[in-house]
Amino acid sequence: MDFVSKSENQGSGGLISNADISDKVVAIGASTGGTEAIHSIIAALPREMPGILVVQHMPPVFTELYAQRLNNSCELEVKEAKNGDEVKPGRVLIAAGDYHMRLAKSNMGYFVKCFRGEKVNGHCPSVDVLFNSVAEVARDKAVGIILTGMGSDGAKGILNMRKKGAFTIGQDEKSSVVYGMPMAAYNMGGVIKQLPLDNIAKELLNYLSL
Repeated sequence: MDFVSKSENQGSGGLISNADISDKVVAIGASTGGTEAIHSIIAALPREMPGILVVQHMPPVFTELYAQRLNNSCELEVKEAKNGDEVKPGRVLIAAGDYHMRLAKSNMGYFVKCFRGEKVNGHCPSVDVLFNSVAEVARDKAVGIILTGMGSDGAKGILNMRKKGAFTIGQDEKSSVVYGMPMAAYNMGGVIKQLPLDNIAKELLNYLSL
């Protein structure tokens, strides 16, 4: 698929318009090994994508540096999430270290709420906090992706997403650095498709018909 540069307008011939994807949300959660896994997926995606929300277990400061790295190497706009940031096509928001991130919706569209709070499943930000909010707000307009990581953070949340009609993907054991989080999600029944890392971006694009 041809990429669209950050300076080009969307909606040109052959590209899906923002109106077709503005009501959709992609949520990604990862931990150990996740920085490279997320990069490989985001780098394979074109500019004309629904808004993407990412929780990667990572301490403060590093999340901003990570977002800058992705922004400089991908077609999508990537930034560390700030409270109230708009979730919009072509944008990836990375949850800041020590801040949970939830999806919310107003008459203007989707946005995020970022806040300090107690650790959930031993983590802040927590994947479950994000996924549970996406399940409630976006329901069947959402896609959930759970990647390599130790523990089970995100497993209950992605199951909740699936129950609300979302399409869900889990990374397989062979391609995971640590097959903890995706295994827990798969064993709970939260994963519709379990795939090698290299196939996840393609599956996402196929599902979204992009």
